[in-house]
Amino acid sequence: MVPLILVLLLALILFGAGFALKALWWIAVIVLVVWLLGFLVRPTATGGKRGRWYRW
Repeated sequence: MVPLILVLLLALILFGAGFALKALWWIAVIVLVVWLLGFLVRPTATGGKRGRWYRW
């Protein structure tokens, strides 16, 4: 009975880790797209130069 519980627990942990890694990949892709859009669509500053789209 104990080995069965350990195998099921291991499968649950691996499934949870796989789901978390897949979710992190999607979040990374979304952040990359937002960064690229912000880089391409930045406002023009005085003098016609492109300004920074971030505050720091």
